[in-house]
Amino acid sequence: MTQPIFAAQPYAGIATFGRVPFATDAVGADVAILGVPYDGSVSYRSGTRFGPRAIREQSLLLWGYNNAQQVAPFTSQKVVDLGDVDVVPPDIRATHHQIELAASRVLAAGAKLLTLGGDHSISLPLLRSHAQKHGPVAVIHFDAHPDTWDSEYPGQPYSHGTPFKRAIEEGLIDVEAYVQLGIRGPTAGPQDYADALALGARMITLDEFRRRSLDDVLQEVRARVGSRPTYVTLDIDVVDPAFAPGTGTPEVGGLTSYEMLQLVRGLRGLNLVGFDLVEVSPPFDHANITSILAANLAFEFLSL
Repeated sequence: MTQPIFAAQPYAGIATFGRVPFATDAVGADVAILGVPYDGSVSYRSGTRFGPRAIREQSLLLWGYNNAQQVAPFTSQKVVDLGDVDVVPPDIRATHHQIELAASRVLAAGAKLLTLGGDHSISLPLLRSHAQKHGPVAVIHFDAHPDTWDSEYPGQPYSHGTPFKRAIEEGLIDVEAYVQLGIRGPTAGPQDYADALALGARMITLDEFRRRSLDDVLQEVRARVGSRPTYVTLDIDVVDPAFAPGTGTPEVGGLTSYEMLQLVRGLRGLNLVGFDLVEVSPPFDHANITSILAANLAFEFLSL
């Protein structure tokens, strides 16, 4: 019987993340990749529902060995791709319920979870699942925006601008170890930053980051989270739109792609329990540069 020939070229084959096996559960896996193609809560440009697919497509260019971290994350651990959560586009609560169920199944199987969004509202149900297993977690939050608003629309507590306010209210985050990095841009008023600080966040704005060295910032982040179980959430809009134009709420004056890679690599050795990467919006991307960056950042997460 003739053996099938599987193409290794990045333009051919089925686009699981990094060509890892597709699986229906995480039993026996070290890490599971999960997509959440949901953008029902965005406040400006939609399109992040197409993010997980675009990131997976660009991940086919990842050859497997991370020279910076000196590890081959696809072979040194068992990684599986679980496909996507069955989201409900017009219903954020139903979608969050589906995300929480899917994430909890992964964690119950003993695997770590890397989630590809989707808008930033998905971090709330992911934090619920991780806190259920680990207790309140330390959070390293890369973003242009605090996402600690009480609401973006009157009477509506859930959107991509509110997940961390809700998470703190629910006791999911250890506020002594909550760091926001990359915050910048205009807001409705000074209270937006003040509210985040009042909730307990340590906000490192982009202006502060520029006044300090990258190593100095990383030293503070590492000291603040210590040995606590730590969840990392990365909104791609923390990166300057010159390097990541494909996002729903771009803010000028952000991190370069190289700085973002160095910041993620600088988390090595922490007690990292989960990751999400959100707000990649392919309809606004150019030459796939945002999804290429996102795929590489997910590769860095796996390497950690």
